[in-house]
Amino acid sequence: MEFITMIINGLSIGGTYAMIALGYTMVYGIAKMLNFAHGDIIMVGGYTIVLFFPISPILGIIASVIFCVTVGIVVEKTAYKPLRGASPLAVLITAIGVSKLLQSAAQIFIGSESKGVTVNLGEIRMGEIKINVLTLITIACSAAVMVALTLFVKYTKTGRAMVAVSEDRGAAQLMGINVNFIIMITFIIGSALAAVAGVFLVFKIQDVGTTFGAMPGIKAFAAAVIGGIGSIPGAMVGGLVLGFIEAVCGMVPALSPYTDAIEFAILIIVLLVKPTGFLGKKRREKV
Repeated sequence: MEFITMIINGLSIGGTYAMIALGYTMVYGIAKMLNFAHGDIIMVGGYTIVLFFPISPILGIIASVIFCVTVGIVVEKTAYKPLRGASPLAVLITAIGVSKLLQSAAQIFIGSESKGVTVNLGEIRMGEIKINVLTLITIACSAAVMVALTLFVKYTKTGRAMVAVSEDRGAAQLMGINVNFIIMITFIIGSALAAVAGVFLVFKIQDVGTTFGAMPGIKAFAAAVIGGIGSIPGAMVGGLVLGFIEAVCGMVPALSPYTDAIEFAILIIVLLVKPTGFLGKKRREKV
């Protein structure tokens, strides 16, 4: 029974991390940059949920997605687009600056005290097993998002354009693909996924502060690296790996305090053994 519970919890946690990791891996794969402000987009979505939840939970979810996407577009247009072609260090520093800017803005306009929301969807009993309804919804939505994104990238014109830009931006531009538009679409998708993941995190933690998205963002980045940054299936695999690690540690009291340390130790081991991650590919740099 405990094993089944561990599997379900691992899928729930891993699916949430995978949705966040997809934002990292898509932006890196297409724009070749690490958007360290991605975790703070989750924070923006979390605060939006808390503000609109008393009016209507559905309205809160919709408003969260819209607001996160808007912030993602503004950040891409104002902070990242002018640095297209700049050194990776300049982009990295800018991303860190945007992260701190979003945290400070939230603190100024909303306050430093954390905001709470109470959600209880009940439990489902399967014999001796108790399963939280929110956990099942998280798993179902995560799976649906993964399938939809995979089909979008594989079968739509925009998705194929994303793959082309990821493989060779210069060649894609010569073929008539609007690279700036594709990068903007990538930020929109990544921000929407961050908003959806933020909804599940808010409902689970039920407390939002200015650093709400910091640790989930870092763990999702670790998941993207473990799975192979730049690979959509890799982000899913990495998220599930971290999810199962957390589920196992949560069921073993002796390991529970060291969950974060174990996860990042796994990251270091993976990087030492296979620097490109489980499903990552080596890329030849053009000189």
